[in-house]
Amino acid sequence: MGPFDFAAAAAAASSSSSSSGSAPKHPPDLDGLLAGAGYKVRSSELHHVAQRLERLETAMVNSASHIPHLASDAVHYNPSDLASWVDSMLSELPHSSSLPSGFPDPYPTALGCGWLDPCAPQPHQNVVVPQQQQQQLTVVAALEEDSGIRLVHALMTCAESVQRGDSSLARSLVEEMQALLARVNTSCGIGKVAGYFIDALSRRLLGLGSAPAWTYENEVLYHHFYEACPYLKFAHFTANQAILEAFDGHDCVHVIDFNLMHGLQWPALIQALALRAGGPPLLRLTGIGPPSPDGRDTLRQIGLRLKELARSVNVQFTFRGVVASRLEDVKPWMLPVSPKEAVAVNSIMQLHKLLGSDPNRDPPIGSVLPWIRSLNPKIMTVVEQEASHNQTGFLDRFTEALYYYSTLFDSLEAACPVQPDKALAEMYLQREICNIVCCEGTARLERHEPLDKWRARLGEAGFTPLNLGSNAFKQASMLLTLFSAEGYSVEENEGCLTLGWHSRPLIAASAWQAVPSVVNSPTGVINPNDNNNQL
Repeated sequence: MGPFDFAAAAAAASSSSSSSGSAPKHPPDLDGLLAGAGYKVRSSELHHVAQRLERLETAMVNSASHIPHLASDAVHYNPSDLASWVDSMLSELPHSSSLPSGFPDPYPTALGCGWLDPCAPQPHQNVVVPQQQQQQLTVVAALEEDSGIRLVHALMTCAESVQRGDSSLARSLVEEMQALLARVNTSCGIGKVAGYFIDALSRRLLGLGSAPAWTYENEVLYHHFYEACPYLKFAHFTANQAILEAFDGHDCVHVIDFNLMHGLQWPALIQALALRAGGPPLLRLTGIGPPSPDGRDTLRQIGLRLKELARSVNVQFTFRGVVASRLEDVKPWMLPVSPKEAVAVNSIMQLHKLLGSDPNRDPPIGSVLPWIRSLNPKIMTVVEQEASHNQTGFLDRFTEALYYYSTLFDSLEAACPVQPDKALAEMYLQREICNIVCCEGTARLERHEPLDKWRARLGEAGFTPLNLGSNAFKQASMLLTLFSAEGYSVEENEGCLTLGWHSRPLIAASAWQAVPSVVNSPTGVINPNDNNNQL
């Protein structure tokens, strides 16, 4: 079930002016966002609704003896006409005290899919409950929604304070938000997502930073995220289909995987190559991954498992592991290729980690893309988050992240009701949130950018786009049938594919080919002390 609609709330909040006395400004599409969520309220009415909800809370708390008068045949979760609903509730109560002073000049708020209870039915659905429960449900639901509204107000105010450098106000708001969390459901919806962002803000203010992004522990969480929802499966299946088509007619093929992650992607490709008309090619896989914390040769173990699978389906297979803590530490000489090979470079949510810079260096992406091109790959498959988390302004980045991850958690809630995959998948996403919010400079690795920016960057680096064909689209669409949750959608975007939740694209897959160039690069040299493995 969908949580509180951060999309509209964050859009409204970020567009309002922080200076006192200034009129709130709303983005031109906010009314459309509200209408799309099924609510009969205009952006100009949001400030009024937020104020009246606080007044309703005060009236209900102070007028408990009049509460039974509000009972009716149905309790309305997600009422669509918010302004009228709040006013009608107030009209049935005695004259209440003036509006409480929760936050000065609060941001106007848009309400969305999680009205009253983030785990309740969708808009326009009425639920009839026994008469004796109506009083309790009405009071609790109204108080929880009001707390949810205040949480969004406080999150945006806190992010703005951080951007201004007002740490004292930001710390005070974090304390208020932590108190508000006790009044909302933190198992789903607004409470869960807000809790992660509050924790990230607190860590930033305390100077704690975030956990390293490329560690063995993160590989374990990655595996659970893979199992919990379709995003990584979509990435793997779509990339595999494109690679399979690019390898057609080649007898010797070589895949270079920028993030091996237990080798989850490659059993399907090995099996597909085994069934290829005319027989399978000789397959070589180079997998890049972080060092194991316990000193085990994890990459070699993964390679041995894949080699055994390949043997069982009669595919000639060799594996080479490249240990590197960061992708930018990989050098071309670590990735020897043969002129006889058709090479595929595979990057699943990795290139955005190369966009960070500081006064002493340029973003590593500027040096990595040229050596990728020097490998002359037949195809490079790229999957990236469809988001804008690389802005220099903290408030813009925070707002976009709040919108993006609330949608992602909404989809995860629907797709994976089962523990422990869900809990560990959420931990994986929490680490991304923490890095986006806590870190700056080269420590901030989660610098997601939208497809249009990747098109421009890869084009300038000497790559031409390849269309992901109808087979890739069919594969992705069939994948979604494995998940019972409605709301996932695959869309074609100028030869690329996106997977999203309802109307919001969340990840984008694309394929590229290097423009031929003459580049002299040191390849084919293997350092025996670099812990790389050849099987």
